[in-house]
Amino acid sequence: MNKIHFNILKLYHFLIEMIITIFVFTGTLKAQIVRTVDSLDQNLLNYYNRDSKIDKVAGVSVYKAYSELLKDKKSKRKIVVAVIDGGVDINHEDLKGKLWINKKEIPGNGIDDDNNGYVDDINGWNFIGNSKGENINTENVEQVRIVREYNPIFKNIKSETEVETSKKEEYRMFVKAKQMLNEDRDEYLKRKKFLLETEKNVNEALEFFKKKTGMDKLNLKDIEAINDTTSSVVKRKALLLENYKKGYTPDVINSKINGINFQLDKSLNPDFDARKIIGDNTNDIKDNKYGNGNVKGPNPGHGTFVAGIIAANRNNGIGIDGIAENVEIMAIRVVPDGDERDKDVALGIRYAVDNGANIINMSFGKDLSPNKKFVDDAIKYAEEHNVLLVHAAGNNSDNVDITERYPTNRLADNTKIKSWINVGASAKDIDKKLCGMFSNYGKQNVDLFAPGVKVVSLVPENRYNVSNGTSFSCPVVSGVAALVWSYYPELTAIQLKEVLLESTTKFAGKKVYIPNKKRLYTEKVKFGKLSQTGGIVNAYNALKLAEQKLKIKNN
Repeated sequence: MNKIHFNILKLYHFLIEMIITIFVFTGTLKAQIVRTVDSLDQNLLNYYNRDSKIDKVAGVSVYKAYSELLKDKKSKRKIVVAVIDGGVDINHEDLKGKLWINKKEIPGNGIDDDNNGYVDDINGWNFIGNSKGENINTENVEQVRIVREYNPIFKNIKSETEVETSKKEEYRMFVKAKQMLNEDRDEYLKRKKFLLETEKNVNEALEFFKKKTGMDKLNLKDIEAINDTTSSVVKRKALLLENYKKGYTPDVINSKINGINFQLDKSLNPDFDARKIIGDNTNDIKDNKYGNGNVKGPNPGHGTFVAGIIAANRNNGIGIDGIAENVEIMAIRVVPDGDERDKDVALGIRYAVDNGANIINMSFGKDLSPNKKFVDDAIKYAEEHNVLLVHAAGNNSDNVDITERYPTNRLADNTKIKSWINVGASAKDIDKKLCGMFSNYGKQNVDLFAPGVKVVSLVPENRYNVSNGTSFSCPVVSGVAALVWSYYPELTAIQLKEVLLESTTKFAGKKVYIPNKKRLYTEKVKFGKLSQTGGIVNAYNALKLAEQKLKIKNN
């Protein structure tokens, strides 16, 4: 899902991602869902819009572009950015006037007025719902679905030699998925065992001190104030202090256990099948008459955050400043809490292209792709129709030159889609921690970086938050692309990509920590070895370069 969007393990679940991101990636950052941005760290607010030389932060020079290059210019075209995600809160105050509207459709009449195959698709389409208005919120991860589908076929097979040639590839995928599923479940069961034991010890120590002190509740200061040097007291006090300082209070432990139970019962449970409410054949791309017009869905947090970075109103005096002004967001819901399905992704891309999207933002990803051809054909279709595809590199600290992450622009025949940009996450400060420790990277398969650490954006119900992930560096690039294209629509999607890559702020020679799964700052490498460009997207430079290229072309 990746969703990207954002998570340590495999973009499983938005809420779990949020918790992990907040408490593990940053160590000190706390959840700050607020009604206004005034109470947030003002150093973080809109830092991605700032300039590395003027403001001494690794922003993308949007403010500089508006003030120096665009103040006397008018954009030539409105750019439609399709946000393929988990849903967007289309009523958010900071997105007012920024939603794509299908003017050929009459809202709420239950008729496909424009004959595009989708009834009442006013702001986009929801591919993980049905015509009754029921929506999928939680899904399995892909390895679970593969095991469920192929276990009846291969459960008694002990070796690939027993499998007929035409089924060998499917068998290999099944074996890999089964191994991944077993490893994931084992890991969660180990964590659960540890947490249950910790919960037992913490609760026993708390009950001991409650009886001893007569206090119903004890916080960290209360525990530190206990002066009894009796061995039984000292031992229990040390246990509580150790756990409380690590954040293992009873409420946190209980929350973590509930999160693990959720994964075991839903995401990693082959007996849980959310797709039944849709009833389609997920292996048949032509079985595509499903979904509904509810693009918000039950959990639009991730997609709203993404949309805000691209398009939040810049001049309304509230919230944040999105990057592009003359832009509209087309909301396409395909990403549940769990892994998205290849078929939904492919149909979402085709819907975006057919309904006029210029840019497609894809802040999601997964480890397996059983129907990769569906997606390959869809992204080829987008390239053929001059659509730019922007994808989040992922949050597993992996080198994606080695570890495949889906979707990918690498097709089955080893050719690559040229109108595709893969984005890693960078941080605010220009120091050794410039590269987000969670970010995937790759000299060949990550094109550039963009701010994705401690970013402020929108969350549902007119609120705001701070969060991390390549899920959010991705819309920074989509926003810059939309900004440039709105002033220079003569560029093709491939030319626009070239402009964005050639105009990055170069940090190629700077030594930075290499991302790692343990989130430890250890080994360093030159930033230039983590992506093709060795740079961070730059709106000011991109606009200047676009102007230069078109002048040369026209002369």
